[in-house]
Amino acid sequence: MIKYLEPTAESGRDFMMRGIEGKVVMLNLLRFRAMADYSATPELAPEEPITGEAAYRIYVDHTRPLLQQSGGDLLFLGRGGGFLIGPADEHWDAAILVEQSSVTTFIAFASNNDYLSGMHHRTAALEDSRLLPLEEFDW
Repeated sequence: MIKYLEPTAESGRDFMMRGIEGKVVMLNLLRFRAMADYSATPELAPEEPITGEAAYRIYVDHTRPLLQQSGGDLLFLGRGGGFLIGPADEHWDAAILVEQSSVTTFIAFASNNDYLSGMHHRTAALEDSRLLPLEEFDW
């Protein structure tokens, strides 16, 4: 099974080429590791082993103030599970909606060194993820 934890150069290019004007909301679907894996960054590992969910909480606590300083906001963070409509063998542990005022402010936030310094907790936490940029319909 293919795991998705980071954008590819192609997906980043396609995101920029969409030409989203105005705010963008990112739908994050998350599947946590049973135990966080800090093997790539042992210096950041807590003294005692923690769950992937606990490591993701460290990431959120680090990220939220930086997100808000950039003009963004965490709109929703909720526990997931199995689908009501969708594959019965697929589940996501959590879903998050993050809003940014524009694609430009999202890119600036995502490339900020202070933000990037907390990414290792996200990497340690996640077994798999999806990130879907959303733009509002003008009905």
